[in-house]
Amino acid sequence: MSMLPATVTVSPDLLAQELDGETVLLDLKTERYYVLDDVGTRMWQLLSTLRDPDAVCGHLLAEYEIDEATLRHDLAQLIGKLAAAGMIQVA
Repeated sequence: MSMLPATVTVSPDLLAQELDGETVLLDLKTERYYVLDDVGTRMWQLLSTLRDPDAVCGHLLAEYEIDEATLRHDLAQLIGKLAAAGMIQVA
C-alpha cells in the first residue's frame, strides 16, 4: 500500500481555479501549471481543505467505487507530482 505524508500544505504562490469540472493549478512564482480532471479536482478540493491525506482517502472511498490500494497509490502519485513542482509541501 502506498505511503502518504501526514500533512500537505498548499504553497502561498499557488492559484487554483475550477473550470467546467477541471481545476487549473498555477504556480505564480514559476508560471508552471497543471490541469486536473474531475477526480483530480475532487482530490485537490479535499487535500487543500483537510490537509490530511488519510482523511482524504476516507472521503474518497465513500464517494467512489475504488479499492483502497489503488486510491492510495493514485493520491500518492498526485501528491508526489505536486510536491516535486513546489505547489505543495509535505510533512
